[in-house]
Amino acid sequence: MKKTLLSLVAVTAVRLAGKNAAKKRLHMNRYIIYFIVNILIASVSSYDTNAQKVKNVHLENDKLKLMWKQTNNGYKLKSILVSTQGKWQPVSEVSGQYTLLFSAEKPGMSSGILHDKDGKPVRFPEPEYRYLIGKWRDATSSVALNTAGKAFRFYPSAYKQEGNRIQFRAETDVAEMETRWQTDDHFPNDILVRICLKARKKGYFSLATPSLNKGDKNDFRWGMIPGIFQGKEINPDFVDAYAYGHGIPDKPVVVRERTAAALTSLLTNKDGVTVAVTAEPGTGRDPWEKNKSTQTDWRLGLSSINREGWLCPTLYHPVLGEKQSYMNAGDSVVFEFRYTIQRDDWYTVYKHVVNDIYAFNRLLSLQKTRESLSSRLFRLLHYVKNDSTSRWRLFEHKGLQIGAQEYLGGVYESEKDATKNADYGAMWMLANITGDTLLNRERLPAALNFKFAQQNLTVPFFKGAAAGQYYLYKSDRFTEEWGPYTEPIATTYYILIDVGNILLFEPQHKALKQELRRAADWLLDKMSAEGNWEIAYSNDSYRPLFRDQKDLRPTFYGMLVAYRILKDKKYLHAAIKGADWFVKNAVDKGYFLGVCGDARFAPDFATAQSAQALMELFDLTGNATYKQAALRVAQFYTTSIYSHPVPGTVTKQVKGSNVQDWQISQAGLSFEHGGILGSANTNGPILLASHAGMFVRLFGITRDSLFLNMARAAALGRDAFVDPQTGVASYYWKSMNNGAGPYPHHAWWQTGWIMDYLLSETALRSKGGILFPAGFMAPKVGPHLTYGFREGEIYGHKASLILVDGLVQLDNPELDYISAIDRKAKKFYVCILNNATNVQTATAQLSDKTTIAGRALRLRNGRMLSEKGVLLNTAFSGNVTLEPYGLQVYCFEY
Repeated sequence: MKKTLLSLVAVTAVRLAGKNAAKKRLHMNRYIIYFIVNILIASVSSYDTNAQKVKNVHLENDKLKLMWKQTNNGYKLKSILVSTQGKWQPVSEVSGQYTLLFSAEKPGMSSGILHDKDGKPVRFPEPEYRYLIGKWRDATSSVALNTAGKAFRFYPSAYKQEGNRIQFRAETDVAEMETRWQTDDHFPNDILVRICLKARKKGYFSLATPSLNKGDKNDFRWGMIPGIFQGKEINPDFVDAYAYGHGIPDKPVVVRERTAAALTSLLTNKDGVTVAVTAEPGTGRDPWEKNKSTQTDWRLGLSSINREGWLCPTLYHPVLGEKQSYMNAGDSVVFEFRYTIQRDDWYTVYKHVVNDIYAFNRLLSLQKTRESLSSRLFRLLHYVKNDSTSRWRLFEHKGLQIGAQEYLGGVYESEKDATKNADYGAMWMLANITGDTLLNRERLPAALNFKFAQQNLTVPFFKGAAAGQYYLYKSDRFTEEWGPYTEPIATTYYILIDVGNILLFEPQHKALKQELRRAADWLLDKMSAEGNWEIAYSNDSYRPLFRDQKDLRPTFYGMLVAYRILKDKKYLHAAIKGADWFVKNAVDKGYFLGVCGDARFAPDFATAQSAQALMELFDLTGNATYKQAALRVAQFYTTSIYSHPVPGTVTKQVKGSNVQDWQISQAGLSFEHGGILGSANTNGPILLASHAGMFVRLFGITRDSLFLNMARAAALGRDAFVDPQTGVASYYWKSMNNGAGPYPHHAWWQTGWIMDYLLSETALRSKGGILFPAGFMAPKVGPHLTYGFREGEIYGHKASLILVDGLVQLDNPELDYISAIDRKAKKFYVCILNNATNVQTATAQLSDKTTIAGRALRLRNGRMLSEKGVLLNTAFSGNVTLEPYGLQVYCFEY
């Protein structure tokens, strides 16, 4: 074949020369002919097109061996071998098939009628879920369901090889492609692939990553698109799989990158080999490209089942009908990605994607904090005390004066009259450690009455349950967020947890204990024989609702709270029974449910609470099953945290002001809820970092750096989202620094998570030498804990947390501090933390005339405290220097 083509080239060249008789032009044409001949020879000889002789093509290193075999249909993958402890293990059902999607016309976004496994039309979501209808419509378009356009399936027809690099060529009626495969010198379990497509016709194009192998749908260990869905089985219930992320949908759906925590799709087969395909950084959308949100742009599609119906991690770029997909003849597009093939579990490969490919730690080195978390605590204190900014309201309800904050979000049957209290643990903590008169004399009594009023005592079926999250003052009643129903988990949240946290500060309050016991008995009574609860009951008929789902939430935590406060063993037995059901039905499957009624309970931050609840049950029982389950859930929760795009220093604009890319980065921020229905689709992640303290604690247990780095990435350097006037961070990323907006009660949650994070970091850096007792989680938003109800220890010295405005001042916002006091020994402690990746220095000023509870506090004789609790010779001079993420502790007399 080569000889025939070369002969044809030579004959053509001679004929061209013969036609030109002019001697002056012949010399020039000879150079032109020589140039053409060499190009043609290079083109012919660079790719092997010998169809008569079977050739095997190899790409290998110390960890991987890939071999292609020439067939009548092109070069197919013959084998993939991965090295495991010195032995080569084959990957089954290999293929290497390419897929190209093409449509002459732009695909429509309309959604057709879906049918369930029994052939009945899918009616989802119900009309009242107005926030979900548009998202579901988008997620069931022909593009999302992967039915749009024509699919061209093929194998390369030619190749050339240069060392550890292979180039393939392929042609279809609509396009031609060159693909480069090569091993990665830095990560030997990775194969780098680059596809260049050149259009032959005008139209819309989408490139799929080649299908390395065909997975066994009936037998695999784990499949996942992080943040979208996960599980160890194909789920034939399409709504359950697709809308709630429970297992792998049985259709070749293509999901958007906007709620994918990492831009990867992975599958662990029955032999324990994980194959992941990951887009190279820069492929997916930039959520804030220039001066506005571009969160909803669609540049990358992710799938677990390819267009052929094979179980096979697959990516698509560009997305058919979206940006970059339309091309004229001659236009081209490039798609770069990588395969990771490794005999390890999904989490190991996932961490490789996050840490190595998307350089997650880069954000920590870029972050520069303008205001310390310690400083924000005081600004939050002033905010919640201000009736105007915090929207604090008082009402008369059944003879009680109850107090709460206005809530301007959506609530069932509200007339813009909803009110709510968010975090009772944080309220009592802040009042206790500050000794603030207004909080203690005005806020807490009215908030306590609200809690008494919130328990249902009139309807026998619901006696003891929470009447609802919200109080509607125009109709003088309590209600749930999105319907006339009562949720068992709401009783865990708004009676058992809230009242339990108050009782940690007021342990002798008999009326509160009675309320707690009523709630615990109601929850115990509604527990099934198997150990779980219904999602909700109708307030009218008392019938269970939402029977399409199970209560895959930590409702059992309410039993644990009841036991810790009341010491009645029946509650501990119930907590164990509920946790056992939860481990089997939620943790082992990777199936979770959320607590936001307006999102129809799509999975959310309740997953993180599940990890904390299980860890506390382990601490209580010593049963290692709960510890292992807690760690697994925490690993799952890392996939609710963005790890892309890679943060940089490019200048962007927010409301006319210049910011650097890293300042508004989504990397490190968590979802309220992700998946195809969650709020992150349009609003992006949230700024409530309730998980941060728990992740620090889990790092202390596991030494898994992803937990620690994710905690710090969420907690630190997020000033671009803090309202300059109030110190309150926005809730949704899309709001930037608009402050609390319609959610003024969120300031309490922010107070709670900041304290939890700072105390967890202090405990970690002191190697457990500085510990304060922790209470219960906050309701709803995550696993941050309550403190300040009992004294703790600072290197063996007893001390109580204290927060006094103006007492400690640091002129470097990269430094935070916590303070504590021992009133018996008349000692005052300051623990200073460097929250930067480099050495930091500061001038510390301590007021020599501060009043606490009407008594003057004059600090003197400051000395640094060693890890053994010994006062060092280093006297406090006002100048401090701390190592990266360092800790220094000073003790003063007063």
